[in-house]
Amino acid sequence: MFFFREFRAGVYRYYTCKRSVILLIAALSGFTAVAESAGQELTKEPLVIAPIVEGIHLCDEAASNKSITSLADAYALCRKSKLDGASAVNRLLNTLEPGGPKGAVQVGYTATLQLLALYQKTPRGWEIDPTRVDDFLSILRKVQRPVVVYLAADHFDSLGPISEELSKDPQNMLQLRDGKPLELNYFGYQIMPYTLSTNPAIPVNHYRFQALGYVAKKIKALPKSVQNRVVAYTLAGELHQMFPDFENGMGAYQGIQVTDYSPSSIIDFRKWLVAKYKSVDSLNATIGSTYAKFEDVPAPSKDIRKEKLGSFGEHYDAFADGTLPIAGWLWDPLKKIQQLELHVDSEYVGPIAYGFNRLDVYRAEASITTPSTGFRYDLDFTRIKPGRHIAQVIAKSQGIPYQVAEVEFVVVARDQAAPPSAKPKKIASLKAAVTLSGVRSWLDQPRPLQDVYYNPLAREWNLFREFQVFQFLKYFREQALKAGLPASKLFSHQIVPNVNSSWNPQLFAVGKTLEGTAPWNHGLNMYGGATDSAWLRDFMAQHGIRGYGVPEFNPQQWKREGVHLAAMQSHLKAGARFISPYYFSVVPARFKGPEQGVNRMELRPDNTADGSDRFYRAIIEFAAQ
Repeated sequence: MFFFREFRAGVYRYYTCKRSVILLIAALSGFTAVAESAGQELTKEPLVIAPIVEGIHLCDEAASNKSITSLADAYALCRKSKLDGASAVNRLLNTLEPGGPKGAVQVGYTATLQLLALYQKTPRGWEIDPTRVDDFLSILRKVQRPVVVYLAADHFDSLGPISEELSKDPQNMLQLRDGKPLELNYFGYQIMPYTLSTNPAIPVNHYRFQALGYVAKKIKALPKSVQNRVVAYTLAGELHQMFPDFENGMGAYQGIQVTDYSPSSIIDFRKWLVAKYKSVDSLNATIGSTYAKFEDVPAPSKDIRKEKLGSFGEHYDAFADGTLPIAGWLWDPLKKIQQLELHVDSEYVGPIAYGFNRLDVYRAEASITTPSTGFRYDLDFTRIKPGRHIAQVIAKSQGIPYQVAEVEFVVVARDQAAPPSAKPKKIASLKAAVTLSGVRSWLDQPRPLQDVYYNPLAREWNLFREFQVFQFLKYFREQALKAGLPASKLFSHQIVPNVNSSWNPQLFAVGKTLEGTAPWNHGLNMYGGATDSAWLRDFMAQHGIRGYGVPEFNPQQWKREGVHLAAMQSHLKAGARFISPYYFSVVPARFKGPEQGVNRMELRPDNTADGSDRFYRAIIEFAAQ
């Protein structure tokens, strides 16, 4: 028995058959070479390098007109003259891969369409401006390259005139526990934390899904040759819960605030509990509470250290769900260490994962040449007795244990009774790991004597918050399918916070969207060490994630040669469908604002920041395959 792949719209699927059938199918499909042994493939889909391109609607006429000094005026001229930026985009892509797309790696582009930005105010209310959609579709027609269409509708879809009006209606926004929405920016870019509710009657949802349907209908009307160039539609953008100081607060563990505490969200939380537990007695038995009815169950939001609780179920902080991160970074350039282990009260707990992204450490320490230095273990303390305990991070080198770090923490009972004062046991007389040649390390979490209180209802709240994110993305995909977009091309556009060991993934609550059983194709954004991460490869293997895409991709490294090429090669080997380097620009320098953190990642041969020049050259080399 051998394998062949049935030709269907340029995609091959595996079936078993006898060799003679393989030869027949190959001949009918126009192939002159066939697999001669089991496991060989007749063809392989190319990996598409689809850079995100800033300024795809900027026409040459406006770009070259020096009398125009603002980007807004330049775009206005292009729209008025019914011109677009297809020529500039083609020139850029032809520089990256001269002669058009060919080979195992092909250069295309990512075309971003912000759905809410399509609306204009009219005497009849907010309506889609058809010229903006037509301008977008014009690019798809004229740029004859593979394309990833990014249908954006998340918190970054915030620059259209409708956004300001939507932000004034609380039901459109994720809310903190005080009922207020967050006011956020990201490197000077305004963010709108729109609701994750799927209720189509909420105004922001009405406009998001109306625009999605409209755009999908227009895409389906394009010539088949144009539609076939679309290799993926990435849906909505990075969907997750929100928190204060979005730009800098991703690693916050003290005094955290999360979403969504809107009235409708709390009602949905109780409905979710009803569906899960059926009766309030069952809930009480599981979490140790005494609620008379589901309507009495609170959404946990109060810090027991600072506030009076109506019931213990109200307690919420970064540890209330029963996990305590033991996390930091380790630099071991000579590979002296073969294993990291966690021990608590001198007892072995388990191996500590290593190789997480720590771009902050890479930036801060000139001698550290890779960002993949993070380690982390999320300790489940729910079965640890109240009292003082000690966690030790121990490294094994040639079978000999060395101590990387130790930290005491305190488990507190829900009645806050004074814990036993007995001093915890630890493994003594260990040499420090820093005595090994080249080794350096630091423990970030937890802080010394961190006190932790387990509230089972807080764990339910975090699971529900993940459910909210999952349900919105699921609903968005369903609307895309209903509008006629093909399921095989629908990808998520998600962040993977856990790959950054210093971040707090509870703030984002995206875990359920990253499961391999999710109905969409996975699109996973990758920056820094995540772009070539053994940990992330293991994560995808464990979750059954295959045939994935990378909607945002930038290694952000400059200290070693070959990093960028190796990262892209790893995704070619893993079977990625596309990678979207972030980012290129066809916007003239005079239109660009002041230098900001994001600008460091503009891929140009003369931009050395974040290794952008190296990434630029590596893409050209990679595309030549």
